[in-house]
Amino acid sequence: MTRPPTAAQRRVIDAADPVTGRLRGTPAQLAALVKRGLAFRHPRPPHDHFLTPAGHRVREAIPEPRAESQPDTGVFTARVGGEEEPPLSGPARLREVHSAWQGLLELRRMTNPDGAVDRPCGWERTHLVRAAALALEAAGHRPAGGDADGYRVRATPQPEAVAVYAPDGAALTACATTLQEAGWQAGEYTEPRTRARFLLASPRRV
Repeated sequence: MTRPPTAAQRRVIDAADPVTGRLRGTPAQLAALVKRGLAFRHPRPPHDHFLTPAGHRVREAIPEPRAESQPDTGVFTARVGGEEEPPLSGPARLREVHSAWQGLLELRRMTNPDGAVDRPCGWERTHLVRAAALALEAAGHRPAGGDADGYRVRATPQPEAVAVYAPDGAALTACATTLQEAGWQAGEYTEPRTRARFLLASPRRV
């Protein structure tokens, strides 16, 4: 791509579904994004348009709204645990999490070469913390926040691994099981200095 998207194209890209990359716009706008390699038209009905990896990179370069503005913008962010201003829990949040997880499975089906949904896709490998947190939240694990103790997902120096902390051994084992079922490899380790137990989890490739 030799020139940046137009303002109208950036608005379409910015409004894409944050998980699946599904686009909404006029036929001319969508065709222009396809021509520039920022979107593709799904071959199966209803032939929706989705961001390509290049389109996702453009979208990631656009600042996301702050957490407190999410209810108005519709931007979904999985709970990583320990947020200062976590989203409200309740039926609406459960529906959002379920929808985001189903969207991620669809993204796996569309972007994994073999169409596999039991193995993380490229988006997850570039958004490790968010992807692992979504798998945990979608499975019903409670994130840490406020007075509640729960899981915490954190980045690590390793290129394709996240650390997951939980209140006790049983909760940590349950998180490991969930991540393994979601296509991640997870093993328990002990921090040498604090002696705290944690999971080191990475997306499975095969």
